[in-house]
Amino acid sequence: MIGSATNNADHVGRRGLEQEFTAAMLPADGDRAVLAGRLDLGEGPTPVLIRGGEVLDVSRAAPTMADLLDREAPAATPGRRLFDVGEMAERISRAAPGSFLLSPVDLQVVKAAGVTFAVSAVERVIEERARGDADKAAAIRALLEGRIGGGIRAVVPGSDEAARLKAALIDEGMWSQYLEVAIGPDAEIFTKSALLSTVGWGGDIGVRSDSTWNNPEPEVVLIVDSAGEAKGATLGNDVNLRDFEGRSALLLSKAKDNNASCAIGPFIRLFDESFTMDDVRRAEVELVVEGRDDFRLEGHSSMGQISRDPEELVRQALSEHHFPDGFTLFLGTLFAPVQDRDEPGRGFTHKEGDVVRISTPALGALVNRVTTSRDAPPWTFGVRRLMRNLAARGLLNSNDDIVNSGE
Repeated sequence: MIGSATNNADHVGRRGLEQEFTAAMLPADGDRAVLAGRLDLGEGPTPVLIRGGEVLDVSRAAPTMADLLDREAPAATPGRRLFDVGEMAERISRAAPGSFLLSPVDLQVVKAAGVTFAVSAVERVIEERARGDADKAAAIRALLEGRIGGGIRAVVPGSDEAARLKAALIDEGMWSQYLEVAIGPDAEIFTKSALLSTVGWGGDIGVRSDSTWNNPEPEVVLIVDSAGEAKGATLGNDVNLRDFEGRSALLLSKAKDNNASCAIGPFIRLFDESFTMDDVRRAEVELVVEGRDDFRLEGHSSMGQISRDPEELVRQALSEHHFPDGFTLFLGTLFAPVQDRDEPGRGFTHKEGDVVRISTPALGALVNRVTTSRDAPPWTFGVRRLMRNLAARGLLNSNDDIVNSGE
């Protein structure tokens, strides 16, 4: 277990979180980027745009992030100047972590694609075979990586070659439901988290207190509007309980959807001439985990090795359903946490107080600290509270004409 947490603002790692803003929170080419996010200015969640170093309140034109992304040209949305990026950084550093800078999504359904990388597929096979036992996993990993990993990377999911590979693996007694979604025609798409439950930059991320084997999952996240069009991208941490999912795939909801178990941010970078889907396809995502025990884990996920194209994953997530407020889509990760932390052969698991940093130059850095889902701040701001808050602020007057016209 990762142990009990403390909410002391002076806890080790907090100063590091504050310093992360000025270090690498924003994209490396931030002067060219148009960013969308949410701030709590004291009244409630407020959608903002960052353009040319200025932070603009766009809540009168788009009271929710879903409204903003449904506009024809969200980057051009008019707004009221609040302050510059430097003052925003100061306010973030002075505020309680996660209280001023919020997750940049609100009414979007939080979806995720699983087993989208070959190495990730191998790890899922290991989890299934090990039934959540870390000792067995080490031996199985050594056996399977050479026999399956290269083969999966060499085939296109859903192709005739993939079907032949499936038949061969069945003959070897190595087939798995995880490999079905890795190389078969249908991707694994699941609901990661409820509306408004995601944690933003600097907030505590939660791991169930009864989990003994868990890990971060550093991912690029697409933000999709109600018409099924991807409007931008951000970073995410699809916190995962390997022991729960390893025991049974039917425990996926318990492994994935827990209090504070999904982090997104810091901002959505909107697609434009300086940032396109091709930049997502080329993204190199870095992970660093630093513990209070002086443990350091480094990981890497290269989107160039993804098995399914991001736009194909959006298509499969959309399916025949309509998402009236849009959805977010975690694209999966190549990262496989096999570095031993304590005993040899037991691999990695989180400990209370770990600081997790996920970064890529075009999107900046998402930084969070690990606690338990039990001790993380409870999720209390749901859809009803949002609607009441927006109504009290006079933001629920008819915005349909404004949003639909893109004015």
